[in-house]
Amino acid sequence: MNPSRNLFLIGPTGAGKTSLGRRLAAHYGLRFIDLDREIERRTGTTVNMVFEVEGEAGFRQREGALLDEFSACDGVLLATGAGAVLAAHNRARLAESGYVLWLQTTIDQQLERLEHDTRRPLLAGADRRTRLEAMAAIRDPLYRETADLALPAIHGIAAISAQAIALIDRHWQRQTLSA
Repeated sequence: MNPSRNLFLIGPTGAGKTSLGRRLAAHYGLRFIDLDREIERRTGTTVNMVFEVEGEAGFRQREGALLDEFSACDGVLLATGAGAVLAAHNRARLAESGYVLWLQTTIDQQLERLEHDTRRPLLAGADRRTRLEAMAAIRDPLYRETADLALPAIHGIAAISAQAIALIDRHWQRQTLSA
């Protein structure tokens, strides 16, 4: 959405939403919020435990409620969870409440970045490539539908940050709060 006071990051697991989000928030003077970490903070447990106790449906309900809360704020950079786009309500909320940047990545990059990660319940099991490919088949069209801007997959957080800032500066019409 242009103009907007908020910047939202969407994209697959391991795309770098949290790492890039922190850098972009500092650059643009926005409050950084990682949606998954906020769920953990509020529940006092891990995302894995929320999935175990409440199932994916319970997790998605919490995710949607927090997305509603934070998208109503002004001056935030929200790094969503990879599956936040699965709910039509979430996609609409993101599109109407902020400027949405889609961090693209390849399956090979995801596998490399997530090689030692055990915190993501939807990646539990032996064949991560097949799981990531299945998620991409469902989610990529939803990311495309929701995004105002796509950031192509590149290596290195410094390079990604520089490219993201250059693209955002060209396309985002930042709205500031009236005094």
